[in-house]
Amino acid sequence: MISSNIVRAIITGAALVATCSAEAMDLTTAQAVTPVYAASAESPWQIRLRGLNVITKDSGRVYGVPGSDLSFSNTLIPEFDVSYFFNENIAAELILGTTYANVYGGGSVATLGEIGKTWLLPPTLTIQYHFTDFGTFQPYVGAGVNYTVFYNQSGKSARSLDVKNTFGVALQAGFDYMVDDHWGVNFDVKKIFLRPEFDANVGGADVSGKAKLDPWLIGAGITYRF
Repeated sequence: MISSNIVRAIITGAALVATCSAEAMDLTTAQAVTPVYAASAESPWQIRLRGLNVITKDSGRVYGVPGSDLSFSNTLIPEFDVSYFFNENIAAELILGTTYANVYGGGSVATLGEIGKTWLLPPTLTIQYHFTDFGTFQPYVGAGVNYTVFYNQSGKSARSLDVKNTFGVALQAGFDYMVDDHWGVNFDVKKIFLRPEFDANVGGADVSGKAKLDPWLIGAGITYRF
């Protein structure tokens, strides 16, 4: 007959093996279902550097001048942004860059040609939702607010040009494709609803109006996650 000590040893060993197996299965399951986070576990910060194509809407008017219209130049600029992830899905992004726009007369004021030029500093803050169900392909959508500062303004056919600083609404969609835990490539599209008012002096007469810039910001670049 098998002694009671041997029976107890067999039962104890079996219980130990079962416990270890259950722990191993729990660990494997946890690793399998862990999503690829939009930010690394080490830091919630992320930066991007993009090439940005600024495409404006050619529309506007001079108050009191029937049939007047405006158009604006498009530009290609570098753009830098910083993101902070509150969790794996929600992030805030601050977009930094500067560009310029040449302003042209259109419609009944087309004979003015180039009215003037202004530089723009349009910092934009968006709140984003990042989708984390697609592995290294990580799309996002966002919405936020823009405040554009106009500076270094000068007239050409106009003696002077003064475009007023203004707020705008921003909508955003894009994706990151991560090459590894830190580096990735990015494609991003934003629409900013930006309609500043302006004052100008044309031929000695003071005029005012509204420029409907409403630019598309289409960018591509690199992502780095800390």
